[in-house]
Amino acid sequence: MIAIDTNVVVQFLTHDDENQYKKAFEIFRREEIFIPDTVVLETEWVLRFAYGFSPEKIRSALVKLFGLGNVYLSNAQRMMQAIEWHESGLDFPDALHLSCCQDQEKLYTFDKRFSARSKGLTDCPVVSL
Repeated sequence: MIAIDTNVVVQFLTHDDENQYKKAFEIFRREEIFIPDTVVLETEWVLRFAYGFSPEKIRSALVKLFGLGNVYLSNAQRMMQAIEWHESGLDFPDALHLSCCQDQEKLYTFDKRFSARSKGLTDCPVVSL
C-alpha cells in the first residue's frame, strides 16, 4: 500500500493540470492507497479556498473518492461522520476534530460558534471557554 499527498488527491479530483491528473489517475488505477486524515483535512481546505467548491461539492467528491475499492482511511466511519457534521453546518476542520474526540468526555474550545453549532450532535459536548 502507498500513501499520497494532498496535491495528488486534488489533481485527481479537479483535473486542474492534465499531465498531473494523468499521473494521479494512474496511481489511483493501479495502487492500494492510504489517505491520511491530515491529507483529507488539507484537501477540503484547498478545494474550498483555492477552487471555490461548495460544501455539497466537497462532500460529493470526498464520498466518491472514499468509495473507491482501493482507497483506505485511518477510520472511514470517523471521516464520514465529519462529512455529515460538515453538511449540518460545522466547519470541516471542526467536524473532523469532533469526530476524533468521540471517546472523550468533552472538547474545549474558544470558538463559540463551533460550540453552538455542535450542540446535540454527539455525547462529547464542545464546551466554549
